[in-house]
Amino acid sequence: MLRRSQLFVPANEERKIRKSVELDADSIIFDLEDAVPDGAKSSARDLLLELLDKLDWGSKKEICVRVNKTGEKYSQDDLDAVKRMNKVNTIVLPKIERNASEVYDYAGKGLEGLVETAQGLVNIREIAETKGAVSLAFGPQDYANSVSGNVAAYSSNPGIITSIVAAARAYDLDPIDGVYFELNNLEGFRKASEIARDLGCSGKQVVHPSQIVIANEVFSPTSAEIAEAKRIVELYQSAERSNTGALRVDDRLVDAVHYRRAIDLIRRIESS
Repeated sequence: MLRRSQLFVPANEERKIRKSVELDADSIIFDLEDAVPDGAKSSARDLLLELLDKLDWGSKKEICVRVNKTGEKYSQDDLDAVKRMNKVNTIVLPKIERNASEVYDYAGKGLEGLVETAQGLVNIREIAETKGAVSLAFGPQDYANSVSGNVAAYSSNPGIITSIVAAARAYDLDPIDGVYFELNNLEGFRKASEIARDLGCSGKQVVHPSQIVIANEVFSPTSAEIAEAKRIVELYQSAERSNTGALRVDDRLVDAVHYRRAIDLIRRIESS
């Protein structure tokens, strides 16, 4: 499943929920947590239950719900509701700080952990081992708050993104970069997305439709990259038949690691 773009949609805003059907984000995350005030939590759950039965996002979109933090107020009511939402693939767990396998055992949905606290980052391996986990994502705003830092310093922070990517890839999960908050700075969003891609992320969380097309573009291989991957596979396999393990392609050395990377890119394209 592609997770190049994950769009947050407030679960208490019917217009935005309906609009999300038309948008080209790979994942739609209906938010019951920060986007919904306390007094609207119950009605937001009811609205989402109603509209999920009526609307059709197609078979390729990942439908997610961000619940309130496990063990805190509203979280059990959220999980009870999401368990009944047949179209929901994935539960997004905010401020995750430990293994949360019990949520999968209870709800039977895939899980995305949002690393948003210092404790969550320290326990990143334990979190990645969660039963049913499909992805790990970074929440820079809450993380900055948890360490008394500045969100600008933690947005697209290479050190933290590298830690999340390493843990996610080690357990075959998708690493997802967090939200970019400057909605009118699309060039800044593109740059942040490119940094995350180059560090190994599969995609980026977005909060505005204008960011979706950029995320989808940045986290998709270009036609030139696909052609080059196919060329490397062909040349390497030909050389391998002659017992040659490394070869020169134009001005570059190509060996087994480049071959494996090319194979991986081709497989991802074929399965998307």
